[in-house]
Amino acid sequence: MERRVGVAVDFSPCSKKALKWAVDNIVRNGDHLIIIDVRPEGNYEQGEMQLWEVTGSPLIPLHEFSDPLIMKKYGVKPDAETLDILNTAANQKEIVVVTKIFWGDPREKICEAIDKIPLSCLVIGNRGLGTIKRAIMGSVSNYVVNNGTCPVTVVKQNDHET
Repeated sequence: MERRVGVAVDFSPCSKKALKWAVDNIVRNGDHLIIIDVRPEGNYEQGEMQLWEVTGSPLIPLHEFSDPLIMKKYGVKPDAETLDILNTAANQKEIVVVTKIFWGDPREKICEAIDKIPLSCLVIGNRGLGTIKRAIMGSVSNYVVNNGTCPVTVVKQNDHET
């Protein structure tokens, strides 16, 4: 059975570390590596965006995720380092890399992604939010560990890293 390895990515240094860790330690040939990116809710004029707000975007193949024009439509700017990690992984291992974008509360949407995709396991960094946001919203990684329906690995950001 194919494994679907999810990684929650917000393009922060912490999420890149989690992505690298997943590629180095979990992803094997034949796996699907599924990048979960949760964006803040916005007001969208296009009809398809409103539809996606409920279901999340379609699964976006890596070559489209690497195309800035296509990603602009989703309101996402993947950074070079994240794309480099993904492209290297795709070239070195026989894996399928796709991205799914959700809009809304990261805690709820990541748990929803686990069930809907569905994911075999999820890797998430633990320092995606600033201190103030974390105090208000609670830790996303804690919430997902406690409420997610698949094994969740939290990759800790070392304190001396920014």
